[in-house]
Amino acid sequence: MTETTDNDTGPDETMTAIAVAMQTAGVVEQRDRLVALWERVGAGGDPLHRCTIGHYVADLCEDAAEALTWDIRALDAAVMLTDERVKAHHASLSVAGFYPSLHLSVADNYRRLSSFAAAALHLEEAKRRLGVLPDDGYGRTVRDGIDHFAAALVTGSTERLPSH
Repeated sequence: MTETTDNDTGPDETMTAIAVAMQTAGVVEQRDRLVALWERVGAGGDPLHRCTIGHYVADLCEDAAEALTWDIRALDAAVMLTDERVKAHHASLSVAGFYPSLHLSVADNYRRLSSFAAAALHLEEAKRRLGVLPDDGYGRTVRDGIDHFAAALVTGSTERLPSH
């Protein structure tokens, strides 16, 4: 895996720290480490860092409103991302490939908050962007997540679903 900093001088220390945080035992410790990284990166920091941290922290939140806040931060950061930046981190990545999962996460949080119209809008956005995903493990995981989410939306469920 090729990981670089913004100035191409070596490994991207923040992405490495994110990976280390996610390998930490315990949800509370993972979250604490990621939030500390968020504070270090800042709201105006590298969009790849903000997108990654926000998406991971959201998955660690039990409270849907708090998870929504983090997922919206991740989605907002993705808007600022370029393919050049994500490919500098790993050549296989593209910004377009982030959007189906990001929109699905936002949709799921809206559903959990009983905001079904907003959830449906983000579901449609996730579906619209599915064509960019390869038919690999990640693509299948997102597609399966959309199917599970759609079924929960139809029934009006607000229960937490397994992560996609």
